[in-house]
Amino acid sequence: MKNLFWIVLILVFVSCSNNSKKDSYVEIDQIKSIHKDGYVGDEQCIACHKDAVESWKGSDHDLAMQVANEKTVLGDFNDVNITLDGVTYFFTKNDSDFIVHITEIDGSKNTYKITYTFGVTPLQQYLIDFDNGKKQALRVTWDAIDNKWYHQYSGDEVSPHDWMHWTESSQNWNTMCAECHSTNLQKNYIVDEDRFNTTYSSINVSCESCHGPAEKHINWAKSPQDSLHINTYILAGKSQFEQMNMCASCHSRRAKLTQNYEPGTHFEDQYLLQNLSQEFYHGDGQIEAEDYVYGSFLQSKMYHNNVTCTDCHDPHTLKLKKVGNNLCMQCHEPRYNEPSHHFHSQNTEGAQCINCHMTGVTYMGVDYRRDHSFRVPRPDQSVEYGTPNACNTCHADKTNKWAANKVVEWYGSKRQAHFSDALLLSSRNHITTDERAALDKFINDLNFPAIARASVIDNLQITETNQYQALIKGLEDASPMVRFAALQKFRGLSLEDRTSIALKHTNDTTKLVRIGAAQLLLDLDFNSLKNADISGLTKSRTELEEMLYSNADFSNGRLQLGDYYFQTNNIKKAIKHYHVAIKKDSLMLPAYSNLASCYSIDGQPSQALNILNVLINKSPELARSYYLRALLYFEMQQPELAVKDLIHAIQLDPLDTRSMYNLATYYYQSKNYIEGEKTIKKALKLEKTNQDFKYLLALIYQGQGKMNEAQSIIQELNSNQ
Repeated sequence: MKNLFWIVLILVFVSCSNNSKKDSYVEIDQIKSIHKDGYVGDEQCIACHKDAVESWKGSDHDLAMQVANEKTVLGDFNDVNITLDGVTYFFTKNDSDFIVHITEIDGSKNTYKITYTFGVTPLQQYLIDFDNGKKQALRVTWDAIDNKWYHQYSGDEVSPHDWMHWTESSQNWNTMCAECHSTNLQKNYIVDEDRFNTTYSSINVSCESCHGPAEKHINWAKSPQDSLHINTYILAGKSQFEQMNMCASCHSRRAKLTQNYEPGTHFEDQYLLQNLSQEFYHGDGQIEAEDYVYGSFLQSKMYHNNVTCTDCHDPHTLKLKKVGNNLCMQCHEPRYNEPSHHFHSQNTEGAQCINCHMTGVTYMGVDYRRDHSFRVPRPDQSVEYGTPNACNTCHADKTNKWAANKVVEWYGSKRQAHFSDALLLSSRNHITTDERAALDKFINDLNFPAIARASVIDNLQITETNQYQALIKGLEDASPMVRFAALQKFRGLSLEDRTSIALKHTNDTTKLVRIGAAQLLLDLDFNSLKNADISGLTKSRTELEEMLYSNADFSNGRLQLGDYYFQTNNIKKAIKHYHVAIKKDSLMLPAYSNLASCYSIDGQPSQALNILNVLINKSPELARSYYLRALLYFEMQQPELAVKDLIHAIQLDPLDTRSMYNLATYYYQSKNYIEGEKTIKKALKLEKTNQDFKYLLALIYQGQGKMNEAQSIIQELNSNQ
């Protein structure tokens, strides 16, 4: 025993002696990097993390993208000929190459070589190399469950020149897919050339996709003296906040704020999350279009009770940790697994927690995904608003009212307060004073999810000055989403008012909010500011430009870039980017109207007219197009054509008060007072407090000799000043 003591003591001293050799220790941050961006690849992870790597192998992350070969291609390329939605495909092989011959709906024929596979289950897509560094995802897709070829968006005949065609921008790998299927993806989009030089460190979603570049971690492992700093050199995702930053970057529908993803950086410093817009979600926040989970999860009680992704999913295999209701029973009381709660026979589909609390939608034709907002079914909302509910998803032969009555029978008539009530109310056209007051209170009620409160802000229209008070309070909210949404609502104010509000947030702690502040001040002259304010605005304006250029490979991104230069009075650049937006998506209608306005400002009325004619040909039901063309006709001294367009605009949109005002103004100037009075009164009926409309009516009354009526309006306007 005595000898053993001395052996242990010697080992301890040797260890301490090694740790104390200051001359052999080098700070990890001072070690020169020998790997691009610090990414070392998976092989160096295996030595210490063999079990994790073995679990990850074969997962959806591991197989996210692969070089096309005999082992990776699942689709049938054995001389298969099929026709889908008017497009004919012939799948074949040429030695080791996988080939597809395509005859499009317009009769054009092309032959392509498959270069990469994309995904593995429940579907596999195929990538083809194009010019300018672009890779495109074929529309025809392999159903890996039923082993057959099928079309996403089945039933649609897509023209080869349509934005949705697989050769166009909507199916471009570099833009739409790449960042979340490979590690350390650098998109490298060259804006002026509409060209990509996209690179990645690993072709798939590897260790460093989630845990960040591992070079410093490897150096730390070789230098145990620095054992205190392990979490500084690798992303472990221990806390919910850390894990959300790791997972949400890909599992969310969002817009980029920066050129490239940086692991570990806060989400709102890199992305703008899509809110619960009815373009993508049902009115109550349930999934409709793809949301990639994060937008739903932020709504849930799970999220607000600190649940993380890895509480349910293995972080490496990505599979669920337990089967069926056992997964939920990790946290929930056993009584929730009894018929007294769910009112269905045990071991049936109706008794499964997920079928009531995680309804789903099938995307991409075969990919069924569940809603991660974990909500209680609300058939009563279905009755009033037409939203879906879990009860009628299964009991499709029953009515929403039947389901609502069953809920009352089982659980009573009182429902717990839920943000979906506010979401649905805020989307209604007519809201009472009391309802609006309740929504203003909801915006700043921290008991409800931030994403829901931000979405309600987006939904609401500002009709009275006092409604800004709730938004001003929202500008101090802890959530960047709420602060950003609140800022956007001040766009309609005067420059002076916008400046006093936005300058406070150009130095916000979060990039998303700083960008929102910069958006409010595009028309602000820097010369009018103090030096202290110039610094913050310069920084936020630079970040806004970075965001715009980070999304310039999207058609909508080019539209926003054009809008930015339009608003900052750089008309030449605005014209350039609007043209690219239209080239990328010929149905990007706002780009046409804005481009026409730019040409008009630039002294090119004929070009403006050509663009508006194209727009009207593409969308003849759009009232604004005729309004803009009418203004152009006035400018070109063709009033008859202008009047015809204004009348047509009003016919298309009976609420188009701008066209009414301009038409009434023309009638006044032409001394056609009767038509002028009739037209401006129609506008005033829609906007009773509009002072410009009232002043024009006063002028028309003067022209008619109705001096008392005119004087009455003038006195009213003067008293309101």
